[in-house]
Amino acid sequence: MSHVLQIRDLRVEAPDGTVLLHGVSLDLNPGEVLGLIGESGAGKSTVALASMGYGRGGCRITGGEIRLAGTEMRTAPRQTREALRGTRIAYVAQSAAAAFNPAMRLERQILEVPRVHGLMNEAEARVWMTDLFSALQLPDPEHFGRRFPHQVSGGQLQRAMIAMAMAGKPDILVLDEPTTALDVTTQIEVLRLLRDVIRRYGTAALYITHDLAVIAQIADRLMVLRNGREVETGPTAALLDTPQQDYTRLLVAERHGSLTASQRMHNPGKDELLAIEGVDAFYGRTQVLHDVSLRLNRGETLAVVGESGSGKSTLARLIAGLLPPVRGEVRLDGACLPPELSQRDNAQLRRVQLVYQLPDVALNPHQTVGEAIGRPLALFGGLRGRALKDEVARLLDQIGLPACFAARLPGALSGGQKQRVCIARALAAKPDLLICDEVTSALDPLVAEDILRLLLQLQDELGIAYLFITHDLSVVRRLADRVMVMQTGRIIETAGTATLFATPEQAYTRRLLAAVPELRTDWLDEVTAAH
Repeated sequence: MSHVLQIRDLRVEAPDGTVLLHGVSLDLNPGEVLGLIGESGAGKSTVALASMGYGRGGCRITGGEIRLAGTEMRTAPRQTREALRGTRIAYVAQSAAAAFNPAMRLERQILEVPRVHGLMNEAEARVWMTDLFSALQLPDPEHFGRRFPHQVSGGQLQRAMIAMAMAGKPDILVLDEPTTALDVTTQIEVLRLLRDVIRRYGTAALYITHDLAVIAQIADRLMVLRNGREVETGPTAALLDTPQQDYTRLLVAERHGSLTASQRMHNPGKDELLAIEGVDAFYGRTQVLHDVSLRLNRGETLAVVGESGSGKSTLARLIAGLLPPVRGEVRLDGACLPPELSQRDNAQLRRVQLVYQLPDVALNPHQTVGEAIGRPLALFGGLRGRALKDEVARLLDQIGLPACFAARLPGALSGGQKQRVCIARALAAKPDLLICDEVTSALDPLVAEDILRLLLQLQDELGIAYLFITHDLSVVRRLADRVMVMQTGRIIETAGTATLFATPEQAYTRRLLAAVPELRTDWLDEVTAAH
């Protein structure tokens, strides 16, 4: 069988000379899915980008061979490499928000590949785009492409990016955490679609993820990476059932543990911190929140769950002052919070902090990690000079990054490392309320576990309240005191965590709970057959 992609002894170095990949080799056959797994910074995305002849953030490919469809990508002329990208190989990034031009409509960006490469005429490309929108269950497929990126939810934008990658009908899809931003029910549909497309067209794929239960549904083989080196490679079922290396066994054991984790024993405070009364909110003329009310006590964790577009992140933006309500009010310690961020004083700003879903767009690419974390320390704590540097170093250590990262720019960090920086920046303000919008979605399981332990520890020590927005229900079960379920901008069910998981009242909630992937290769087949 001829390989569509061959990589031999690949070596990649960072601008400072640090070796990111140490002689990684792989083969990819037509129609085959190879899953790349490992902790944040293991080299997964570096391998994927190198397969297209890229070195991100100034990184250089300094050794080895990369043969794509018979072409050696390291030595091929630039024009040849560019002709292959989009037609023979296409990339789905971890952060769709950072991949789309915010000033251009979605359809213009999606239609670009088939038109520029002469694969289809305008009419054919539009029909294919609409078919992709429909298959990805995007709303109003005929007109969805007329929207700008900011006018759709994070999950919808990720699906639009999958459509953009598939627009040129490539031989290879490079899938870099393609379901990270998706809720569990949408994730099933996207996984099913990706698997169907791969089978129907004989498309090969490199699938990068930190979720073993997800990759088990689609990958034929798995390669485990750590610190830029191959740890273990083998058929998916065999590697999950009988891993040979200690590190792989640790990954598998952690995932099994997260799927079966029980709720923590926690006694939150009785004093009300946050109250929202009868809130309505709009994006333009479209109402996105309908009569939303909730209570959150000091030291309590309220998880907010629901499908993409249900209003979870919109609620977070409203509390943080980024979207003023049309009706209703938000109170903190009984006092009304001004609806606009610009109207809030420093004390109000400090007390409510938001960790955003997408670290790529939350961090200034021209601002070092130290500057990002140091700004709230200076603004709210008045720290300067050595005291500020020492506190930045302490916060970095607290979230598991070395002090030398303070000098790095975001472009030199992995997705998981960027998210940890965002968490440190929020913690620097010493908030009473931390709004966590999918804060572990970009992290590998072992790092996510460390972050969750840190959040629990901080809550126990400092009495911080969390509004925890997530689609990872295993995280909800172990972290939350109560769970609030949202659908189309409305709250449809709220209950204690143990009660909701044991006896959910609403059919929608039961559907969410049934959509959590299990760590076995036949789970998606069973779910598909059941529907």
